[in-house]
Amino acid sequence: MRAAKVPRSIVAGPYGHPFHPVAVTIPIGAWSSSLVFDLLGLAVDDPRAFATGSRWLIAIGLGGAVGASALGLLDFSRIPKGTPARRTALAHLVLNVTAMVLFSLSLLLRLSDRGRVPGAAFLLSVVASAGLSVSGWLGGKLAYRWGVRVADEHTQREGFEQR
Repeated sequence: MRAAKVPRSIVAGPYGHPFHPVAVTIPIGAWSSSLVFDLLGLAVDDPRAFATGSRWLIAIGLGGAVGASALGLLDFSRIPKGTPARRTALAHLVLNVTAMVLFSLSLLLRLSDRGRVPGAAFLLSVVASAGLSVSGWLGGKLAYRWGVRVADEHTQREGFEQR
């Protein structure tokens, strides 16, 4: 269990403060914003500006997801095989990769029709976002329930001692 709390490399973040949870804010924020832009683009007479913004946000999210994935793989590699935490992390990984593929397909569809938000591209983004929500819940379970890459209780206790 101790191994899952210690970083594989300093690139993953120092002990008790992993970089993966920080990095995921980029794709989650960009992709969530792209859905808002999609909805606005579907509601207005001239959707071009919103369609353009959504394409950019999806591309930014994909770039951020690559970085977050690399950091997540470093953390994943420290979780012992055959454990519930490892199986949960694998489901988290699969859902995130699926979301990346779906957002990539959505972006490709959007590039073929730049003047509006294509319905199929919007649907792909909605499905990807739903999977991303489940994946986020699983990531929270890994960190907050099982303490993957969270400092041990002795270290945590230091923050609650009165001086």
